[in-house]
Amino acid sequence: LMKDALTLFAARINASDNGIPEITDQALLSNILNLTYFIAGIVAVIVIIVAGIMYTSSGGDSGRIVIAKNALTYSLIGLVVVVSAFIITNFVIGRF
Repeated sequence: LMKDALTLFAARINASDNGIPEITDQALLSNILNLTYFIAGIVAVIVIIVAGIMYTSSGGDSGRIVIAKNALTYSLIGLVVVVSAFIITNFVIGRF
């Protein structure tokens, strides 16, 4: 009985009548990708900051300097990949 009542109630709700925005598949995909790129960019910036702190606090220890340089290098490469992916996917999504 409760299931039938909820089904009837849900069938009567229209998103546009209640001020709920409707989103297309293309916009949903774009929003998900943009959120993913944003999170990846924030992680890359945090790793760059941590690598800089590791580098300055290494105290001349060559092992710690190498670790900090590698972290900085890989995070910058990751940031370039994320920005490139952002540009490519927005170009492709914009074309279709």
